[in-house]
Amino acid sequence: MKSKKRFGALALALVMLLSGCGQKAPGAVSGSAGGSASGAGSGSTGDVSQTAPVDLAQVTDPWLATAGLTGDSVVARIGETEVTAAELLYWLNRNTEVYLAQLGGQVSVLPWDADAGGGTLGDQMKEGALEAAIYYRGLNLLAEREGLTPDSGVAISVDQMYGDMAAQMKSEETVEHMLWAEMLSRELLIYLNESGDLSDQLRERYFGEDSGGYPTDAEVQAWLDEQGIYRAKHILLATIDLDTREPLDEAAVAQKKAKADDILAQLRGAEDPITLFDQLMNEHSEDTGLAANPEGYTTEKGMMVAPFEEAALALKNGEISDIVESDFGYHIILRLPIDPESYRGQLTSQRLKERADQLTKELGVEKTEAYGQIDPGAFWEKLGALQAAVQAEVQAAQG
Repeated sequence: MKSKKRFGALALALVMLLSGCGQKAPGAVSGSAGGSASGAGSGSTGDVSQTAPVDLAQVTDPWLATAGLTGDSVVARIGETEVTAAELLYWLNRNTEVYLAQLGGQVSVLPWDADAGGGTLGDQMKEGALEAAIYYRGLNLLAEREGLTPDSGVAISVDQMYGDMAAQMKSEETVEHMLWAEMLSRELLIYLNESGDLSDQLRERYFGEDSGGYPTDAEVQAWLDEQGIYRAKHILLATIDLDTREPLDEAAVAQKKAKADDILAQLRGAEDPITLFDQLMNEHSEDTGLAANPEGYTTEKGMMVAPFEEAALALKNGEISDIVESDFGYHIILRLPIDPESYRGQLTSQRLKERADQLTKELGVEKTEAYGQIDPGAFWEKLGALQAAVQAEVQAAQG
């Protein structure tokens, strides 16, 4: 059942806690080399010793313990529908973890007070968390208008997993604390999974194959073009040392150019240039990412160096470029088709979000005073201390 698969994804963090992988130092990337980021505020020290140890026996509300607000505090309203601190703080935790993961361990401390353009990083992270919480509420309101209700199996799946983990840990209280470590409760976990189920139902109603709104392959391709998403392979003959990024000498660069000219001439004279392209790419390309991307790169505007991107986007599917020079060297590029089926889900997700956003806009969104009381840096630090206490409890339970 779909709801079970979705629940399994959300429960992954809890399984990681069981294996000892979920703990993080406050404000820090787990396993990073350390080093302070400039502009870090007082709430982002990343130093466990500066945060008071947490006695889980004294915690009754994890949101109060980490952000100073009870979980049921109202941080925003969509018309008459309330968005709670518990919902926002779940997304603030999750989005911060994703953000740190995208940095790849390059920083150990988040500069919460640093200017991020239009506000501090903390402001932007908190606003993004609120947007996610509002979107989920919008999905529920949209489903209510359509007369849709969540699959009853969602709550059953949550309770089943909760019971299984309680039996494994020999303590329902420990499992409850494990949920706290992810800014979750059983009720919030059910709500999030039921919202996911409603999302599936809404997508089927609006964009399913029998809905009349099913995106055609042409529509998906037009959307891909609009988003600047494309797929390409290339043969790279580097004119720099790819380890040091130092330029090669003139003689070496001239040899690379001559080799690129020869490869292009072979391709232009081939009866089956597509098949030959793969052969020559595997024989001659110096792209260090080739082994990991033998079928090419799927990327979007702004991700590749400008000469490569401009040349790739100018090609039609199946066309091969002339020699393109970039700071890395000489490229010969093959534009590849994208299977619309691989992106139809992304398009329908965007269209569903547009509907939910339109509904919340019509109803009106208003932040409360409680929203302004949340300090993302201080929350992250205190959450790290809470997670450390939960991890210690889990390890003790595992013996």
